[in-house]
Amino acid sequence: MASKRPEHFPLMVPGAKADGRTVEVNAPFDGSVIATVEAGGAKAAEKALDTAAKLFADRDAWLSPADRLEILSRTAAIMTERRDELAVEAAREGGKPLPDSLVEADRAIDGVKLCIETLRTQAGTAIPMNLNAASSGRLAFTRHEPIGPVLAFSAFNHPLNLIVHQVGPAVAAGCPCIVKPAEATPLSCMRFVAILREAGLPDQWCQAMLADDHDVAALMVSDPRIAFFSFIGSGRVGWMLRSKLPAGARCALEHGGVAPVIVAADADLETTIPLLAKGGFYHAGQVCVSVQRVFAERAIAERLAKALAEAGGKMKVGDPTKADTEVGPLIRPSEVTRVDEWVNEAVDGGADLLSGGKPIGERCYEPTVLFDPPADVRVSTHEVFGPVICVYPYDDIDDALTRANSLPYAFQASVFTKDIDTALRASKRLAASAVMINDHTAFRVDWMPFAGLRESGLGVGGIPFTMHDMQIEKLTVVKSAQL
Repeated sequence: MASKRPEHFPLMVPGAKADGRTVEVNAPFDGSVIATVEAGGAKAAEKALDTAAKLFADRDAWLSPADRLEILSRTAAIMTERRDELAVEAAREGGKPLPDSLVEADRAIDGVKLCIETLRTQAGTAIPMNLNAASSGRLAFTRHEPIGPVLAFSAFNHPLNLIVHQVGPAVAAGCPCIVKPAEATPLSCMRFVAILREAGLPDQWCQAMLADDHDVAALMVSDPRIAFFSFIGSGRVGWMLRSKLPAGARCALEHGGVAPVIVAADADLETTIPLLAKGGFYHAGQVCVSVQRVFAERAIAERLAKALAEAGGKMKVGDPTKADTEVGPLIRPSEVTRVDEWVNEAVDGGADLLSGGKPIGERCYEPTVLFDPPADVRVSTHEVFGPVICVYPYDDIDDALTRANSLPYAFQASVFTKDIDTALRASKRLAASAVMINDHTAFRVDWMPFAGLRESGLGVGGIPFTMHDMQIEKLTVVKSAQL
């Protein structure tokens, strides 16, 4: 029986011809080609930008809130019908195990519903007038309007849900949107945009394309027609692209962290261990707030580290489309090589390797626990983005907090303790936008604020917060003798 040919995805820019290369999308688990996608060059990018700008300029043709609500409601319904298909595709292209990809699909569906809820409940503000002679005879109020064309660049690690977080709010806010998914995982994006169009969104209002090269991507970011730039990816790329934004353009950047955890001696290890193992090894550590640096009080540090090593050693590593897989592959073989180099550097520097520490073939890496790596090796100073947890003993909690805060990254952090004073002390002193008490650093629901600080990002994510950024509150002041 002949093997099924990979599906081909054309450029999703109305009126544009594919003037770039054809990209092969490979399954990260076995390298097989699962699809091909047309990329756009400079002409396709210009067409997309011109279309978005003209849509926004024609204010009489803006989509009404009622139209947007109807489109998003149908989108959520279609996604619910295809939930299993969306999850399998996300697992195939991104490598996140199927059980977690099913959760991602559910979150994506809920994210669309959150866009609906936010659009239904947001309202303008009445500004007090008639308070003095200058304001007498006036009525003032605000209303929400779309900020303008949105350009979104996304990351590979949550190929469906991240797109929903960037594109869903743009549609809900009434902004024309151009989205560039990660080249490694474009399929979930293309599916979502196709579903939006099936649900009634005119094609021009959401365009999707891979960029033929970095120059095309930079050209789009620097274009003066862009009003808002949404970026999820590495700090190096994000800050560089921010420097290219045109005057007046707003942006939100979501980068990585090197998530710190404080574990006091009184922590309940029976519940702490599985939470830390999940938070560190989930999606093979390819999560921007993945558990990485665990500072444990010396009395329990070695026991905690060995228990984490045992938990990781029991996890099934392999094919992400299998229901019993707990840890999938890294996104590409070069990442396996990089993670292995970092782990070996730490071991050579004196860290105790308690578990893992070896590639599984070319594409997977063993869940790894390192005990007390040196402070200056890369697993201690940079985001690993792999299935590696480092445990560092401490004698004084304030010293642990100082070490936790010593890097130029700040995102989410955790503290495990039964003592409320310890928890609140750590929460107050940790450099983080969010601190989880007795939970892992990777906890997130899609309506909460999600923000990288320092080099970890700019702005605040989360569906309602992104919608806020993609709108303006326009003030109207009415002067009347009847007021």
